[in-house]
Amino acid sequence: MGESMATWTAGALARAIREREVSSRELLDLYLQRVDRINPSLNAVVTLDADRAKKEADAADDLTVRGGALGPLHGLPITVKDAIEVGGMRSTGGATALTDHVPAADAPAVARLRQAGAIVYGKTNVPEWSGDIQTFNPIFGTTNNPWDRTRTTGGSSGGAAAAVSAGLTSFEIGTDIGGSVRIPSSFCGVCGHKPSFGIVSQRGYLDRVGGGVIDADINVFGPIARSPEDLDLLLGVLAGPDSEDATAWTLELPPPRHDALGDYRVGLWLDDPACEVDSEVVALLSGAGAALEGAGAKVAEARRPVELAAAVELFNTLILAAISVSAPLEVGDAISGTHRAWLDRHQDRTLMRRRWAEWFREYDVLLCPVTPMPAFPHDHHGTIGDRSVVINGRSRHQIDALTWTGLVGTVYLPSTVVPVGLTSVGLPVGVQVVGPYLEDRTSLFVGARLAELTGGYVPPPIA
Repeated sequence: MGESMATWTAGALARAIREREVSSRELLDLYLQRVDRINPSLNAVVTLDADRAKKEADAADDLTVRGGALGPLHGLPITVKDAIEVGGMRSTGGATALTDHVPAADAPAVARLRQAGAIVYGKTNVPEWSGDIQTFNPIFGTTNNPWDRTRTTGGSSGGAAAAVSAGLTSFEIGTDIGGSVRIPSSFCGVCGHKPSFGIVSQRGYLDRVGGGVIDADINVFGPIARSPEDLDLLLGVLAGPDSEDATAWTLELPPPRHDALGDYRVGLWLDDPACEVDSEVVALLSGAGAALEGAGAKVAEARRPVELAAAVELFNTLILAAISVSAPLEVGDAISGTHRAWLDRHQDRTLMRRRWAEWFREYDVLLCPVTPMPAFPHDHHGTIGDRSVVINGRSRHQIDALTWTGLVGTVYLPSTVVPVGLTSVGLPVGVQVVGPYLEDRTSLFVGARLAELTGGYVPPPIA
């Protein structure tokens, strides 16, 4: 078993286990060895349960030998974002109030992964209550980007994306309310999928003490992996109704809109005066559009379905209400607004969603930035509202990093992120492939073709 196997796709690893080219225990031992060697410089994996994982891997190998029924993720060792509950394993949400929290049961999404054969061996780092676009907290400290350890991984699934990028896990599962799957995937050079809102259970999400019982507006659980095909495989495992709805509800996502790339209509929205994008990022995204066009897709600068500034204003209002539960009571009351105000903005969102649905009659997918900049240097002073970044030589508010992800998330659309190249200083850049609501497999299909054309995931130097 070669060291390079650690950065294989989840699909390739699952096949290797089924065909007995490698055992689950051997793969787990490889990841644990790499955590010992690589993780100290990254601080991506923050909690281990190696003993239980070894027993489960041995049991998985026994089942393989006996010829038993094997799930699609059989024997794959994984880590899980620390904002998601894993039964019997410390799960903190990055908050000191949950430093010693050990849930009694798995979040439903984790349970689905286990039922498909995955083995959870550890947890990955997050900002406190998943409330930042950098990954650091008072319990575990800072997670470093595997492409440049002086820079952020993004947040809030920063530990998850770093672990996938550096080959410390078969795949990961993160959460995304403002870009928390998509931003770290782009910054760390891996693939991520923000599902359509509501198709993957988000119960067990630690956004406050006693959290995880109800759903948070805008928020989703989504996979992070090394290929779009892995994302598609994992979405098939994760998607489905919560247990209380399963008596009557089922979910059957439609197939991709077309079988051939040449039949796709791709709209480009790569820059905007309301949120200027770094010139190197725009060049890489333009190259991605050109690659699709060269492969036969119909690619054009798209008419805007909505004004970016208006979409961001709506996002800012709705996300403050959604995350208000993570703040102290007085602060939460101040930022959440009234229920009547939320209803008015929810109506605005519904009308905006209808404009998007109309737009998707003309186009099949949208290509747009993940963030207006690549990964930036660590900066932990104050809050996200106090910090700045430099884009095209000008200082901008760091919170602008949420503009393009907020455009998509507020209106519940699926978005697949794939890496499309490196900047001149060697930092990865990803693109959002945005699809129509509930047509996740359309964005995943185009994302997979784009990864083939642009090279997709490449292991960072640290791996």
